Amino acid sequence: MMIAMLFLSVILFVLADLGVRELLRRAHEGRQRAERAQALTVGLRLDCTRESKTLKRVEVQDPSAKILCVDDEEVVLDSFRKILVLDGYCVDTVQTGQEALGLIQSHHYDFVFTDLKMPAMDGVDVVKSVKHLRPDMDVVVITGFATVETAVDCMKHGAVDYVQKPFTEDELLAFAKKALIRRKDRIERQLKPQVSITHLSEGGRARTGEFSIPGGVFVSAGHCWASLAQDGTARVGLDDFARKLLGSIDGLEFPNVGMTVKAGQPLFSARQKNRRAQFHSPIGGRVVKVNAALGKDSGQLESTPYQGSWVCVIEAGNLDGELPALKIGKAAVTLFEEDIERVRAFLRTAAKPSDAPDGSELCVGGFERLDDAHWDLAVKEFFQR
Repeated sequence: MMIAMLFLSVILFVLADLGVRELLRRAHEGRQRAERAQALTVGLRLDCTRESKTLKRVEVQDPSAKILCVDDEEVVLDSFRKILVLDGYCVDTVQTGQEALGLIQSHHYDFVFTDLKMPAMDGVDVVKSVKHLRPDMDVVVITGFATVETAVDCMKHGAVDYVQKPFTEDELLAFAKKALIRRKDRIERQLKPQVSITHLSEGGRARTGEFSIPGGVFVSAGHCWASLAQDGTARVGLDDFARKLLGSIDGLEFPNVGMTVKAGQPLFSARQKNRRAQFHSPIGGRVVKVNAALGKDSGQLESTPYQGSWVCVIEAGNLDGELPALKIGKAAVTLFEEDIERVRAFLRTAAKPSDAPDGSELCVGGFERLDDAHWDLAVKEFFQR
């Protein structure tokens, strides 16, 4: 009986605590909305004509994002301001494309929303100009039913998406939230074209925003690494260049223990859904061990493709003749740097505009977003040589 009463008391306490937390959350949201409504009222009274003739600016504290909207219809801009400001966005609005281009050169925005049909300068030219002047900004096209096809064509010039008018409050908020999530995801996945030699411990993580190579490992032209042991064996795996550009790896196909392989012959494969990236052995010899732990959890590669994330162990047969073809230290860094430039050139012609507004943009999973034909070309070009 006592235990039951104690258990009931704990449950009531938890429920009460949750209730209080929910009330506090709602009260906080209510205060935020009131503050944003006040900011909207104040912002619309400000005179910003010295900066731009039709500019209206509303700023809120700790905004989810900063947005510039350009449309020649004031009623549309009024809707954008009221809906987005109350949801926590800073919003600037102007009525001409020329004004928008002037503002992006002196202000930072996360998004530029532009109407398609405007006098003097239409939305297509706004998209092209924004992506030329500020490729870091995401451009969204505002379109009516009659211009949806043109809006889709704008994505070839760098627009990330389009929103169709007329829209409801819920539709615009859902669209803005989705666009913000996609932008944050892309920024987190962006890679600097920078390569560093690191000294990782067994449990260390590779640097997420750039490429790394541990000191002392050899790297092949096909982006496999080999770490030599004193007994003449070598741990082999895929390097950080391959791991980052492939993106998610669903599993590995290991070589058979006891098989003999020559340098440059197929050794193992990385699976990605229904696709396989085959890697060639950096050295010749006999496979004496495979990494069973990595086979059970290929997610270890996301931490680092080196150290404990080796794929197999090879008992080397001709190191003296094969090591000169591999890269180590600064030579390995040079290999990465050259291939990074080659990847950027490849992505300029192969990447989908909606996935990478700047075709040369490096990001984690850059190959993952390619269609099957270009993915096969990328694997052949960078991993099978």
